Amino acid sequence: MGAIPFRRTDQPVSQPSLWSLSKRLLRAVYRSYIFRVTVQGILTLWVVTTCTFYMIRKMPNNPIEVKIDEFQTKQNLTYEEARSKVAGLFDYDPDAPFIEQYTDYMGNLVQGDLGRSITTGRTPVSQQIAKYLPWTLFAVGLGLLISFVIGMIAGAAMAYWRGTVFDNVMTAFASISYGIPDFVIAFMILLIGGIQLELFQVGDYIGSVDPEIKAGFNPEYIRSLLQHVLLPVTTYVLASVGGWMLTMKSSTISTLGEDYITVAHARGLSQRRILFGYVGRNAMLPLMTRLAISVGFVLSGSIIIEYIFIYPGLGKYLFEMTGKRDYTTIQGIFLVTSAAVVISNILADLLYGVLDPRVRVGSK
Repeated sequence: MGAIPFRRTDQPVSQPSLWSLSKRLLRAVYRSYIFRVTVQGILTLWVVTTCTFYMIRKMPNNPIEVKIDEFQTKQNLTYEEARSKVAGLFDYDPDAPFIEQYTDYMGNLVQGDLGRSITTGRTPVSQQIAKYLPWTLFAVGLGLLISFVIGMIAGAAMAYWRGTVFDNVMTAFASISYGIPDFVIAFMILLIGGIQLELFQVGDYIGSVDPEIKAGFNPEYIRSLLQHVLLPVTTYVLASVGGWMLTMKSSTISTLGEDYITVAHARGLSQRRILFGYVGRNAMLPLMTRLAISVGFVLSGSIIIEYIFIYPGLGKYLFEMTGKRDYTTIQGIFLVTSAAVVISNILADLLYGVLDPRVRVGSK
């Protein structure tokens, strides 16, 4: 027999190099789902910010020209007189090179500075967004929550009692609601409900809270707040509940045909347990993903709806600043809303993996 090889124990065992460890770490980070979607989100925000920066500067006129036209109209001044008065109002040079404006803006943005409003006395854009954002979050968020709950319950009932009169009526309503634009619904509420049928006084339900009422958790302020948010919320609910109903109905019908539902019936499980424990949980998966994505669009609200009801939200403020060509404010609002959409998409993917173990994030 040959001699058994002997390995000396006093010889040092080779250790992985720092470069090898670094490559392993980078490979593990790159394979991480959260890392990939985060990088994609950052690139998406950069593209959106760059495109927004370019396109708004291609709009007709600029903040200075808009203000000059306003002075000429209201004060009956010549162009030269109006321009001399406007010259000291804005700290903005529309003739500056585009690349210089872009690099200055991106440099401030990297530091977390959204810039200062061109037309509102150099007020920080972040401060203006923080002022109007809660109104949009409250109205659109409340409308989204109500429409989601109603749509989920009604859609499940439509699928469970499919083919009945209830299903036919609710399906027709959902299709009509889903097909009518939200601004058309808003006009119908004002014209039919407020003017023709006189169900309410239009002036009492549009605009913001009565300024004479002290803000705070008191009955008068809460009542006035709910009164002025009623019409926008009703519009959001009517415009979106149809989509939730049809989605939940389709998902529930598909779930009812699965083999595990048949097995559950064969095992003699109660109808209540099957409905809530098996059908409901699995049928609502597409709705939960869609809900997470919809949350990102809450910040953008509805520009037309807020403008119709004179509701002091971020959408109405964006409409006003667009008319004034307030570049920095428009850029800031678009950046915030785009970030919300990107984050909500990431959360939707993660949420789906939590709700359905079969599609865990990171699995093959």
